[in-house]
Amino acid sequence: MGKRLQIKRLLWLVGGLCLAFIGLALRLADLQVRRHVELRALAEVNTVYKIRIQPRRGDILDVRGNLLASSTMVKTIGANPTLLTNRQAEVARAIAPILGMNEADLFRKLQPGTRVNIKGLTVPVVHVVLANKVSLESWTKVRQAMTTLKLSGAEDKKFTPPLRAKAIFADPVEDQVRKYHGNDLAAHVLGFVGRNSDTNSTEFGQIIGVDGIERTFDDKLSGTQGWRVTEIDKKGREVVPMRDQNVPARDGFNVVLTIDSVIQNTLENALASSMKNFSPQNITGIVLRPGTGEILAMASLPDFNPNKVPRDPELRKNRVITDFYEPGSTFKIVPVAGALDDGKVKLASEFNCENGLFRYAGVPLHDHHSYGTLTVEKIITFSSNIGAAKIGLELGENRLYEHISNFGFGMQTGIQLPSESPGLSHPVRKWSKVSIAQIPMGHGIAVTRLQMAMAMAAIANDGWLMRPMLVSRLQDGAGNVVAQYQPQRIRRVIGDAAAAEMVKALKTVVGPSGTAEKAAMTNYTVAGKTGTAQKPGKGGYQDGKFLSSFIGFFPADKPQICISIVLDEPSKGHFGGTVAAPAFHEVATAVASYLQIVPDKNVVEVTSGNIGASPVDVRSVRTVAARTSRTQ
Repeated sequence: MGKRLQIKRLLWLVGGLCLAFIGLALRLADLQVRRHVELRALAEVNTVYKIRIQPRRGDILDVRGNLLASSTMVKTIGANPTLLTNRQAEVARAIAPILGMNEADLFRKLQPGTRVNIKGLTVPVVHVVLANKVSLESWTKVRQAMTTLKLSGAEDKKFTPPLRAKAIFADPVEDQVRKYHGNDLAAHVLGFVGRNSDTNSTEFGQIIGVDGIERTFDDKLSGTQGWRVTEIDKKGREVVPMRDQNVPARDGFNVVLTIDSVIQNTLENALASSMKNFSPQNITGIVLRPGTGEILAMASLPDFNPNKVPRDPELRKNRVITDFYEPGSTFKIVPVAGALDDGKVKLASEFNCENGLFRYAGVPLHDHHSYGTLTVEKIITFSSNIGAAKIGLELGENRLYEHISNFGFGMQTGIQLPSESPGLSHPVRKWSKVSIAQIPMGHGIAVTRLQMAMAMAAIANDGWLMRPMLVSRLQDGAGNVVAQYQPQRIRRVIGDAAAAEMVKALKTVVGPSGTAEKAAMTNYTVAGKTGTAQKPGKGGYQDGKFLSSFIGFFPADKPQICISIVLDEPSKGHFGGTVAAPAFHEVATAVASYLQIVPDKNVVEVTSGNIGASPVDVRSVRTVAARTSRTQ
């Protein structure tokens, strides 16, 4: 009986063990097979660490290699106060000067503290941020200071090198800061950067271009993110042999502009001087090569410092491309050039300018002086509104509109900058009865400053309209060219014969009897056109508010440089030849000397040298510029 009971108990035990093993096997199968993917993912969350490696944003340089914008890699420095015990004072004293912090403030940050975790438990604080955007050089100095930190006796031995490294550390992911070396130099061209605010993006918090070249070429400047996938032990240390992936980041390309820092500085100084002398609401300037469309300088004042971006959007606007305005008399080059090209008129053709008053479609048109009969050339010389209107009538509505479109008005120029306006050019079906007479005078149409400059440059370029060019090439970090941009012809707007006739007429504008004698240069023949347009507003044109301009090029018969100057509401004079022409003269004279352009009149011996042959320190350029006040 006892033996049977023992056997029975043994069978129950064996059966229980078998059931236990079966259950264990099923459980293992469940964990290892059915839930393998799920559990592996959970394990990797705790043991696998993915470190994103940030690429360095590329530089922006001027055409001669001067650094305009660059990025510096920086660290975020943190501390684990629990590892410092009573060493806060010594540590603060050692590293506060390196971090540029107040020693007392740093001492307070290093004090132990507690927090309540998500489980409601009070736990010690093991990570506090001491400083952001610390340069790699400063971080190296911090590590050296912690290594050489001397404590008294046994305390020094207890504070071992590994403990010191864990007590004061840098976050593994580096950040970067953007610096604009010329401060406000070419601010509207360069633009500025911000931070990616998309929390769902892998690039959250990274630098992105917000405006200017920074925005247009953001994908080229930003580079490609790298990453490192590795395992960490229970103490949070990286297990180097267990690295699964190590993909290096590709730094961004450098963008080399057509802008020349010296010419940009010259232009901005001249504009600043005009701001002081004539107190306009704003002033803009452009310096370009007519034959290629290369922009050597572009400026709009008031401006801003991209290192400290202002909140006021008006300061950030690049008015050269964003604002459009009625151009006034500078626009007369379009109907006159079109009529010459179509054979409707010749420079010697005569028009009755009605002694200063001409009524068309019931609307009176006026000249500033009472002119009788003028040739087409004199209509340009004296800037006769009535003469331009009658030339427009010779062309007819449809043909005039075609010439306006061919010159690029009513459409974007294609410059490599964001927020460009197309201006405003209504189709013929929307014209009023008087439009055919008003538009040739530069009224009833709105243009951007860049459109008007490119139209003048087309006349200087034998009738070829060029696409404005702002970027010369892209380079990698070693200076190798990865993309080269070439000048682009858009279309021929007039033939070379008509262009030559226009140049002949435009040269008289800068002569003794023209409207822009103050634009004349001593050693170069200048061709150009003034503009003095009354600004429209509610109820008609506004008394005393003008937009004044001069656009010209030199040497007139072999043009190398075209310059546009536009003042918005100057308060001390308003004629383009009075307020805009002097700035043209100042800029043109300096640029001619700097580029060593061969004179075409009053030829004198030019001393050869290496002016502009080597890169210029942009910071020194801005020091010179700072001598000129930018305030009104």
